[in-house]
Amino acid sequence: MANQIYQIQIALKDSKPKIWRRLLIPSDMLLADLHKVIQTSMGWTNSHLHQFIKDKKFYEARQPDDDFWDDFKSIDYKKKKIRVSDLLLVEKETMIYEYDFGDGWEHVITLEKILPVEEGRKYPTCVAGKMACPPEDCGGVWGYAEMLKTIQQPEHEDYNDTIEWLGENFEPEYFNVDEVNEFLGEKNYGCLSF
Repeated sequence: MANQIYQIQIALKDSKPKIWRRLLIPSDMLLADLHKVIQTSMGWTNSHLHQFIKDKKFYEARQPDDDFWDDFKSIDYKKKKIRVSDLLLVEKETMIYEYDFGDGWEHVITLEKILPVEEGRKYPTCVAGKMACPPEDCGGVWGYAEMLKTIQQPEHEDYNDTIEWLGENFEPEYFNVDEVNEFLGEKNYGCLSF
């Protein structure tokens, strides 16, 4: 068990309004687990590749017999068992989590506070957040922004297709911290596995 808790903010870079989550995690959490926690807390479906970036170094989870990454100077964070505290050491320090290299969803992870472990509290836990997660494969931050503009204009030629893509009940401002925490309490932190 970690002797410190990291309060981190995960913010989707360039999102307007800002899409973010605030989490309390053990400082010694493996990056492999942080990936799952991010997927669940943000609302992603774990359908794409990802990497962490810190000080111009790239950390990804390689698959067995995956020759694709051999040409890159990246670090296999699973094999090396890299922990969050290996990359974030002091308050206000940041790193990037990139999800889906095609859409390029970049998240800025900021270590906001270093806290003591609170007896009886379960970690990880989400303590705050704003805005719904964009849908997968919608073209990144800019594609999502266009979708949001389109659904505000029922006369727009792409309105019906966009509503069908997002679902009629999609609410861009919806975020429920209790739902996130319920998922975080599940196996693999509620992260979908494929």
